[in-house]
Amino acid sequence: MALLLVKFDLAKRVKLAQGLWLLYWLSVMGGILIFSMGLFFKIELRKRSEMMDNNESHFVPNLLILVGLAACGINAFGGKVCHDSLDTTKFARWKPMVKNYLCGCFAFCIILFITALLCFLVQVSLHFALAEGLKNGMKYYKDTDTPGRCFMKRTLDMTQIEFRCCGNNNFRDWFEIQWISNRYLDFSNDEVKDRVQSNVEGKYLMDSVPFSCCNPGSPRPCIQHHLTNNSAHYDYDHHTEELNIWTRGCREALVSYYGGMMNSIGALVLLVMVLEAADMVGLKYLTTSLETLTNPDNPESESEAWLLEKSVKETMSDIMEKIKTFGKGNQVEGEGGEAAAS
Repeated sequence: MALLLVKFDLAKRVKLAQGLWLLYWLSVMGGILIFSMGLFFKIELRKRSEMMDNNESHFVPNLLILVGLAACGINAFGGKVCHDSLDTTKFARWKPMVKNYLCGCFAFCIILFITALLCFLVQVSLHFALAEGLKNGMKYYKDTDTPGRCFMKRTLDMTQIEFRCCGNNNFRDWFEIQWISNRYLDFSNDEVKDRVQSNVEGKYLMDSVPFSCCNPGSPRPCIQHHLTNNSAHYDYDHHTEELNIWTRGCREALVSYYGGMMNSIGALVLLVMVLEAADMVGLKYLTTSLETLTNPDNPESESEAWLLEKSVKETMSDIMEKIKTFGKGNQVEGEGGEAAAS
């Protein structure tokens, strides 16, 4: 017995075809959005690729771009089929392709689901890529005259200003590295010499942060040097004072930014997958209603349509039987080829 059997007349078929045509073009718009968001995500990754570990991958944005383009093509074709379904002469040329097209749509829905899943999971890999990349980027902050690293200072400064963050985990990360180049240090100064000599690795470390960590919304002029030295500033206690620098780490800020973006894209991909599934169901009903006209010569005659020609159990049994037959056929061909070779 057919699954979800529905009876159609001409008016219902016309409404179904028109509604389905609109739904297909909504899916095309969804494909354009996926393509655009994939392209945007790829650009955003490239903009900050210096601050990410070298293993950071563009697989997900590339997949989004391809999936977006495929969604546009697949759904535009479906829209054309729905448009031509109202004319039996035009529909005749699409009829042999519909079954394979629906199978392709089902496979595409699986790809969409996997893509959405990757969008949600990529945040984990981004977290580790940023943790290592930011740590290395901060070490190279001072290397403004080193080829390949000369733009690291600008990239980090712009990131800290744009995302209102400071350091990798927090502003104290800057205390653990030398972020001022030796070329700008006066080694004849006793304070500079003492700081360098007191460090095992000979680095000039201090409780200071770059200017880009400053919070412009603070009423007090920015205190970026001697942050932990209360006597260096008037009416200041770093334990109780609300520091006028950003206290949020850039890794947290960037993961939150990229995570929000990927959650939105993942939700969009799932929405397109739902639209795609609705398109498949609608097209199945439309094509079966056209194939079962009581009088093929009279387009106004009634017809029946279904989602599956048999029950789910019978359909699954038929599919498994076809798979087994296909497997046996390949096995026989392989044995025949071996016998001929011997």
